[in-house]
Amino acid sequence: MSRSGGGPREIVVPVSVFGSLRSDLEKEAGMLPTIRALHNAGYHAGLAAAATVNHEAGGASFDLGHEKFWSLLSAYFAKRGWGTLSHRSVHPGVGMLTSSDWAEATPEQIQADASCGFSAGFLSGLLSQLAGGPVAVLEVGCQTRGADVCDFAFGSESAIHDLYGRLLDGEDLPTALAAL
Repeated sequence: MSRSGGGPREIVVPVSVFGSLRSDLEKEAGMLPTIRALHNAGYHAGLAAAATVNHEAGGASFDLGHEKFWSLLSAYFAKRGWGTLSHRSVHPGVGMLTSSDWAEATPEQIQADASCGFSAGFLSGLLSQLAGGPVAVLEVGCQTRGADVCDFAFGSESAIHDLYGRLLDGEDLPTALAAL
């Protein structure tokens, strides 16, 4: 609960907290449990953050219309140091959120696995709460894996599950999206 009434209480921590948490959790629990734990923690943080987004929108942020909503969401993340975030439609059932300076990514430490598990969970919780129903989020591009940007695909649970399966089967993103 917020002490000032404007949404949940927030704190500022250095971006390095993401790398430290991931590294320490991986040492203790392994990679998959770490990804699940960070995603779950992010999801619950995103659920709570929806109140702040709505507060900053002056009410229900989903009532703002498409362009204003995505502008508000981008401003929300930029204001808090997450980085810039842009939206684009890539498929009738899947949207994409993209950032070239996302806080959780570590482009200076290239790794084989995606590193923005907390962010994917946060975006899922936030969008689910704002939309009033489940919104799944999948990190499909990551600066930590050497990509130019971090890309988060979002949509229904079934669409994102299908997209994930196709990517695991070796399809590239455009082919996987076209097959949905």
